[in-house]
Amino acid sequence: MSAAPPLSIACIGGGPGGLYFALLMKRAHPEVQVTVYERNRADDTFGWGVVFSDETLGAFEEADPESYAAIRAEFAYWTDIETWQGGTWTRSTGHGFCGMSRKQLLQILQARCTELGVLMNFETEVSPDELPDADLVVACDGIHSSIREKHKDVFQPNMDWRKAKFTWLGTTKPLEAFTFVFLETEHGVFQVHAYPFERGDTNLSTWIVECHEDTWKNAGLDDVTEEETAARMTEMFRDFLDGHPLLTNRSVWRTFPTVSCKQWHTDNIVLLGDSAHTAHFSIGSGTKLAMEDAIALREAFDAKGTGDIPGVLQHYVDGRFVDVLKLQKAAQTSLEWFENTARYVHQNPLQFSFNLMTRSKRITYDNLRLRDPELVDAVTEWWADDQGAPRDERGRPVKPIFAPLQLRDLTLPNRIVVSPMCQYSAVDGTINDWHLVHLGSRAVGGAGLLMAEMTNVSAEGRITYGCAGIYDDQHTVAWKRVVDFAHEHAAGAIGLQLGHAGRKASCSLPWEGDAPLTGNDAWTALGPSADAFGPGWPTPKAMDRADMDRVTAEYVAATERALTAGFDLVELHMAHGYLLSSFLSPASNRRTDEYGGSLENRMRYPLEVLDAVRAAWPANKPVFVRISATDWLEDEPDKDGITIEESIVLCRELAAHGCDVVDVSTAGNTPDSKVNYGRMYQVPFAERIRIETGVKVMAVGAIQGWDHANTVLAAGRADLCALARPHLEDPHLTLHAAMAYDHQPQAWPPQYLAAKPKPKSDG
Repeated sequence: MSAAPPLSIACIGGGPGGLYFALLMKRAHPEVQVTVYERNRADDTFGWGVVFSDETLGAFEEADPESYAAIRAEFAYWTDIETWQGGTWTRSTGHGFCGMSRKQLLQILQARCTELGVLMNFETEVSPDELPDADLVVACDGIHSSIREKHKDVFQPNMDWRKAKFTWLGTTKPLEAFTFVFLETEHGVFQVHAYPFERGDTNLSTWIVECHEDTWKNAGLDDVTEEETAARMTEMFRDFLDGHPLLTNRSVWRTFPTVSCKQWHTDNIVLLGDSAHTAHFSIGSGTKLAMEDAIALREAFDAKGTGDIPGVLQHYVDGRFVDVLKLQKAAQTSLEWFENTARYVHQNPLQFSFNLMTRSKRITYDNLRLRDPELVDAVTEWWADDQGAPRDERGRPVKPIFAPLQLRDLTLPNRIVVSPMCQYSAVDGTINDWHLVHLGSRAVGGAGLLMAEMTNVSAEGRITYGCAGIYDDQHTVAWKRVVDFAHEHAAGAIGLQLGHAGRKASCSLPWEGDAPLTGNDAWTALGPSADAFGPGWPTPKAMDRADMDRVTAEYVAATERALTAGFDLVELHMAHGYLLSSFLSPASNRRTDEYGGSLENRMRYPLEVLDAVRAAWPANKPVFVRISATDWLEDEPDKDGITIEESIVLCRELAAHGCDVVDVSTAGNTPDSKVNYGRMYQVPFAERIRIETGVKVMAVGAIQGWDHANTVLAAGRADLCALARPHLEDPHLTLHAAMAYDHQPQAWPPQYLAAKPKPKSDG
């Protein structure tokens, strides 16, 4: 009986990803026949340098020490990032990167492939209709992959073309660090991403110029040659080039596409590198991603063996897909930051640099403190002085979370907020011992503000029969017990969120199905229109004038009861698809009268309620408003929802009507929302509102502790940070933050003083 023929693998594309997988596979499994097909010549290359982090280099060393050693011998290494903005250079250190010529990298990988016995076919175009006869075809044919397009029904690619334009140039200007330049011109902001990749006699650096598409057009760059581009950019950045020219290599103006695929393999074909995914160059190169893909695919063969191609491909996807998704999310966040640098260029240079460093959310306040304590200390000192925050007992600036915030006559002792969290444990709207213990334990945990859960202004306004109310005098008595406890035992303030569930009312408890009630258990819901929240939901009654007047009066009565109970502030719930939110959004408001249609009309009733509440609430006490800044329907062309642009207009109106802080959340108004979840995923909406309106904002949504909160505050993205789940896990979160940062001024309940650490030595 003859032996089975050896496994054959065809790599379509001889870029770094294809070459690296070929050599890794041949190194690990010499019996496998590996062939690379590349349409260009062996010495052709486009672009300039590529960048790798210390972490990536470590993975290369483990995967193939020989090629790693050759790469290590060629690269330029640096630890600093220099940023020019606002007429000032700011330096950050401790980062650890290397750059090298893409051409050198290809030569190293080609040589290693030849050494190991990989077959190389250059100047060979492979048609997706006539793929090589191989057991496995690895499609490494780039962003515009013809193989991916041939099988797009399976791979389901999405290509998101962005708003910025960029051109990839080079220069002989010696650089000692990764360099960012942000230049304001009459046309708009231009930014440079530059880094060294060859030192010595050549001294070459990559010099990427990027700008918003509008700026690009304003500057007349939409109809220039490659040579004209180089000349124009050389002149624009002459003060930073020190007489060195900008060089071209297919340096045309481009738009970056973010490529993602729902599936990475079909039959015996698998995608690798840019054919499967891309990530913006501001966070890492496609080269890094492709070579890490190569490692993962080789490891899948190690795990499953060469005789199980379907198992190998599934193992590859299972192990790699989520990691790529995380990096793509960070890259997209970074990309969008660079698309909108005009929002930030007027920040103080220290704050701008910190904002830049933390833009993708992968680097945070504490993480950057470990890398570059000097920069973070400088940012902290500037921020504390800018906010008028007092120094601690040793004269040190307080960390951002510990800065007080003045709101009318109320002073919050710090910027940490316990977000309102429904407990679904009230009886006929009356809260009980559960609420006292739940809220009381968080009150003594040190937060600057404790927000009680959404509390309903009427029985019909409850989400569930377990929701809290403040529409009866006994409710006031029960709430006063909680407020009195908080005021006696905690230094922070306590606020009440007033709401009406609208068309989302009359539901079962979350742990009983979280579904609309039926039969005699249900009650009639209200809405701006007779449109159900979603399939299976009852149709609400469209509110008439009498309903609107009655509900407004209920809000006023609830406000008066909140004052009697002793709350320091009230917050109107205009988010998450509840009553006032449903008036604001065209996804739920189908009215044709003066309360529907235009944004002005949709805002009318919520503003009437705010006016009534503000009039009933003392002028010296603050009022907050929670909004859903977007319905996340922007990518649904057949569906209308509220947008961030409309919310910016709304927030200006809220401030004009007496709102002191806008609590910025998103979504909840329609089951059709396509929410892009992730850490701090709602913060960009708060940031934009703060920047464009000047209104104080509270950020909320997956802010996962005091480190995240410090990051948000120091970067100028919000004025307060509301944390929900972290406070469920740790009621004493702020006290623990004070321990971590040695913040001695933090107030502790006297009963807990035995646990308060002694001051750390400054030495």
